[in-house]
Amino acid sequence: MSTARTVPARPAPERDRVVARGATIRRRAAAALAALVVTLLPAAPALANPSADAGTTMPRDVDDTITWSVAPADADGLDGRRWVEQTVDPGETVDEHLAVTNFGDVPATFALIAADGYLTDRGRFNMLPADRESVDAGTWITIQEDVEVGPGETVVVPYTVAVPGNATPGDHPAGIAASVSSTGTDAGGNSVGVTSRVGFRVMTRVTGEVQPTLTVPDVSASYTPSWNPFAPGEVRVTYDVANDGNIRLGADSTVETSALFGLATRDAAAEPMAEILPGGSLTRTVEIDQVWPLGPVTTTVTVTPVPVAEDEIDAAQLEPVTTTVTTWAIPLPQLLLLAILLVLFLGIRDERRRRRKRLEDMLSKARDEGRRAAAERERGDGGSATTAGAASGESTGTGGAAKGDTTA
Repeated sequence: MSTARTVPARPAPERDRVVARGATIRRRAAAALAALVVTLLPAAPALANPSADAGTTMPRDVDDTITWSVAPADADGLDGRRWVEQTVDPGETVDEHLAVTNFGDVPATFALIAADGYLTDRGRFNMLPADRESVDAGTWITIQEDVEVGPGETVVVPYTVAVPGNATPGDHPAGIAASVSSTGTDAGGNSVGVTSRVGFRVMTRVTGEVQPTLTVPDVSASYTPSWNPFAPGEVRVTYDVANDGNIRLGADSTVETSALFGLATRDAAAEPMAEILPGGSLTRTVEIDQVWPLGPVTTTVTVTPVPVAEDEIDAAQLEPVTTTVTTWAIPLPQLLLLAILLVLFLGIRDERRRRRKRLEDMLSKARDEGRRAAAERERGDGGSATTAGAASGESTGTGGAAKGDTTA
């Protein structure tokens, strides 16, 4: 392997600065170190004891700044590529270069590392951390352990990618990075360190039969009703898309809901997945509104694989994948409203029955009182007539007797 050589530094073009974003180390005080740990944590895990091969190790109490970039290059310097993509036969070796540029005011020694690559949950490319061993394309890359770069200089470093003779066809992601470590102590006197690294992707496609295969291994759906009984709810669908093939793929997906024997349907398109690496997976969540609670709701997820960038794949191999799951859309607000209406109806009906009964009782009582009053009046009238008849008979008898007496 040829040795690294220094070329005149030049401002990194915009595409290179995207790669070098966050690659600035400043040591002024404990607060600066804490901010650095937070800023670089996603790409550079904090290390309690930074390893000796992590390049320049800077104490946090010095007022120095290191800003650097790493990008693909040719033997003469930066060549404009953002990352490396190559198609290689099994057993073939490829010679490549990278350029490390130090934009700072002090010299620095950068550790150069290669590791397997993967996509984060957000679909961003990353390298395995130092505490995880590479088992694939990261082990195919041979590069010197470190490189010293003076202030304002760019150093071109050669490396090789040696593909094993038994490498499987398809895409094998890896990455190369240049790293710098910093050390210090926290408020409790404990040793604190952080390793920040900047790098780029090295995608190696091994020739052979490609297998573009996507699957949907997991789908879940839940219904959230609107508490307005006169408004529909929404179905929330979460699903995973896994790349079970051997080449990278993008994915377009749609989600459709169906209820009431297909009479009520809704659909939505999910955000496209730009890239899924072989063996990896990404998760999407889609919310479909205007879904009425009509009992069982069938949710169908359709995922269509698409080529990434300029990849050429036979369209016949890009077959859509469909997965269906059923969830229940229970009309809770409507049932609650119905229960309230039913209670009101029963209450009003019972109140009317009670009023009707009270009125009937009052009328019955009034009739009874009227009958008693009439009976009492009848009894009173009958008694007066009998008394008068008796008095008249007695008076007539006495007169007859008196008359008889007189005649005799």
